[in-house]
Amino acid sequence: MSDVVNLRQARKRRARAEKDERAKANRAKFGRSRAEKAEEAKERARQSRTFEGHRLDGRDPSDP
Repeated sequence: MSDVVNLRQARKRRARAEKDERAKANRAKFGRSRAEKAEEAKERARQSRTFEGHRLDGRDPSDP
């Protein structure tokens, strides 16, 4: 014989599992500390300065 399954509880259990998976993905994607974000911004700024410093014409790229 098979077991009796309460469909309402099964749906809620599945919804909780899906929500936990989304939360896990979001923690991996967005879960960085303020210090980590600042360090990444500092590194991007350094790379930008290095890149712009190697321009041959010396113009600002935002000027038309």
